Parts: sequence; structure tokens; C-alpha cells
Amino acid sequence: METKEKILELLRSTNRAGIEDLIQYLENSDFFMAPASTRFHGNYEGGLAEHSLNVYTALKELTQNKGFNEDSLIICALLHDICKTYFYTVEMRNKKNDRGEWVKEPFYTVKDEMPLGHGEKSCFIISEYIKLTKEELYAIRWHMGGFENKDQYNYLSGAFEKYPLAVYVHMADLLSTYITEAKGGEK
Repeated sequence: METKEKILELLRSTNRAGIEDLIQYLENSDFFMAPASTRFHGNYEGGLAEHSLNVYTALKELTQNKGFNEDSLIICALLHDICKTYFYTVEMRNKKNDRGEWVKEPFYTVKDEMPLGHGEKSCFIISEYIKLTKEELYAIRWHMGGFENKDQYNYLSGAFEKYPLAVYVHMADLLSTYITEAKGGEK
């Protein structure tokens, strides 16, 4: 099954009120075409959707038999980086080709028109369509873990202690980024 269809099937399986509106947002945005980053993991067309599905797979494995709600796993994993919709643009730069000739090459840059912060923005966008549980809210907000600014570490620690799902989402994100997905190269 193709990445997009699998993501949509999983989201629909939650039967969460407003999920069809959220799916419509995803389908009308660049979510399924956007990269996951500009230079690192998933820095190619479709990388964001692929990364999101990888996070779900890792999260399922990490939380197996731990009693977490399946809907929460789906929502947190697939939507943790929804903040990256409408976030990247393509620009052109000069680069020498194999023959030593200068050619124009496309590359991704960030154009953040909604500067709310990474996890915060994801929570904001999702909450416009569906109601998040407290556990989901914290897991998505703090999924960046140690990549947060150091002045946020006390809050991060408190969230991790209170909501173990936040720890698992962060771990699944790390596993997907640094183990499952290739770093620094084109697909």
C-alpha cells in the first residue's frame, strides 16, 4: 500500500470527531509532497509523509504490550510533524555538474509563515480539527526531546515524567530519523 493511502487509512481508523476535516487539510496541503527536512532525513519530495509513517511503525514496536491507546499512537506518530506543511519552499542555486559546467539545481529552504515553534505549531494545527487528549498534546508538543532549547529542559523533563507516551514518540522519531532513514542524501 502506498504511503498516502496507508496514512489516510490509519487516520480514518481512529474515528475521531473532525478527522475527515483534518484529512481534507492534509490532502489540500503539501503534507504528502513535502520533504521531512532541508538537508538531513527525508530531504526529498514525499519525505515528510514517509517519515511520519516510519515514526508510526517505530512507535508501534516500542510500545507493544504497554497498554497505549492505538488511536493515540496513530495521531501522535502521523501528525507530530504536521507543522512542516507549508513550511518548505524550493529555490535554485548554481552547482557544477560532472562535466564542470554550471547548472541550476533546486534545493529546499525554510519559509516559516507561522512561527509558533515546532511542537507547538503541530498541536495548534491538529487542534483546529480534532480534540487531542492531554497525553497526545504533550507527546506531540515535546516530541523533539533534547533538541529543544536548553531553557525548556525542565518543562521537557516534567512532561516526560508525567506522560510516558511523549518519551516513546521522541524515541520513535529518533529511531526513524537516525536509523531507518538515510541521512544527508537524496532518495
